[in-house]
Amino acid sequence: MRYQRITQPMVRRDGELAPASWDEALDRAAGGFRAALERGGPGTVGMFSCSKATNEVNFVAQKFMRVALGSNNIDSCNRT
Repeated sequence: MRYQRITQPMVRRDGELAPASWDEALDRAAGGFRAALERGGPGTVGMFSCSKATNEVNFVAQKFMRVALGSNNIDSCNRT
């Protein structure tokens, strides 16, 4: 089986992946975070970062979790 690279955002419509604009894809992603926070609060979301990422990427990940989502649930494989 040969895999093809995804070249544009995709969203699920009626259970099938379909091409979407960046605005629609980002709106849906934000809506998913918002729904999770409304259902269970900030303690229900978490993120796992990677030691192979740059310090800057890991910094942005923890900032996103703590400031945007209000959660301290971020961990990294750096400590294993």
